[in-house]
Amino acid sequence: MAGRLALVTGGNGGIGTAVCRELAAQGYRVVTTCVDAKAERIDEWQAQLREEGHEVGYVECNVADYASCQRMAGQLAETYGEVEVLVNLAGITRDAFCHKMEQKDWQDVIDINLDSVFNVTRQFLNGMRDRGFGRIVNVASVNGQTGQFGQANYSAAKAGMHGFTMALAKENARKGVSVNTVSPGYVATSMTAAIPDNVREQIVAQIPAGRMAEPEEIARVIAFLVADESGYITGANVPVNGGQFCSF
Repeated sequence: MAGRLALVTGGNGGIGTAVCRELAAQGYRVVTTCVDAKAERIDEWQAQLREEGHEVGYVECNVADYASCQRMAGQLAETYGEVEVLVNLAGITRDAFCHKMEQKDWQDVIDINLDSVFNVTRQFLNGMRDRGFGRIVNVASVNGQTGQFGQANYSAAKAGMHGFTMALAKENARKGVSVNTVSPGYVATSMTAAIPDNVREQIVAQIPAGRMAEPEEIARVIAFLVADESGYITGANVPVNGGQFCSF
């Protein structure tokens, strides 16, 4: 619905930018989170979107820290209003085989990829329930469904996200709040572009579609799930992986 306020955590990344662009194009008022606006060059990012005709705001927040999320929610309410659409997208990787993984690399990934989903959602859930409307999408990964070498931390966090989704969906369905997961496969972003050519070719060879996803393809699915008309879809995990992993 035009005018609804949508918060996209980590929205200045490859997938996040596509999500912000898609939601803004559909008439949502879009705000993203960032940790350090200056270091992340948010002004430049905003200017690029503005040239395309999209106005996207931002709030600084460390999504891994609950108190920071509380402050962010207060600032959002004061500056923009009530959040009706939430896309939990912030995430990092710290890859290593588990028998070589440092405890900090485990904890950082859990904190930012999984704990953040509670930290952020908790700030807006009561308001959604009170108003009888809310859309929450948690962006996980195909590796949360299949596991991946060197990603015990990331796979655990992403699998945990969908467990959170299912519980929250059941708790809030009668209050008009839908909660879903989107699990992308490999996506053509600057991160995957940095993968050595031979490794990237091996990855693509395992994808039945024969290519990586474009960020816009992930954004379209998210935009569908947050639409007013999509309220009966809740507790689902929507794969967008080119056939890399199929299940029912």
